[in-house]
Amino acid sequence: MRKSLLICSLIASQALVSCTYILNNLPGVYKIDVQQGNIIEQSQLDQLRPNMSKKQVQFILGSPMLDNVFHKNRWDYIYINQPSGQDKVQQQLSVFFNNDKVTGIKGDFKPNVNAGPKIAKEITVEVPKRDLDRTMWEKITTVFGLLGPDTPLRSSKPEPKPASTTDNLPL
Repeated sequence: MRKSLLICSLIASQALVSCTYILNNLPGVYKIDVQQGNIIEQSQLDQLRPNMSKKQVQFILGSPMLDNVFHKNRWDYIYINQPSGQDKVQQQLSVFFNNDKVTGIKGDFKPNVNAGPKIAKEITVEVPKRDLDRTMWEKITTVFGLLGPDTPLRSSKPEPKPASTTDNLPL
């Protein structure tokens, strides 16, 4: 009796384990990407400088993932990514403060040696002048024939004065 119970329990456990393996590895089954935490990129880390305030760090990196009661002078940023049921990838960054100023950074990222102040490139864009001789209503009524094309237009520009013959005379 005991041998048959032991054999049945072994067979049942093997069946359960094999079913779990089969269900986890079925082809064609969609598995979602799981992302949690603050996405931190190297470009964001390159913007951090010593003696930055907490507000400046929060503007660059966002709110910290963990607010530790025991370590008020440390902000922890954690990012976990598990794409399509694959292995989990975790990145961590800790920013240390002293008197609300950045004193240190520790984590999975390496500081960029060539990172320096970036110069913003200014671009000037010339916008063509708009033709404001006709309003939208005037354009619509002209298309539908309610207003003739020879109807005087309302214009916000002052009309030029005709030149008189006395303006061109030598003095």
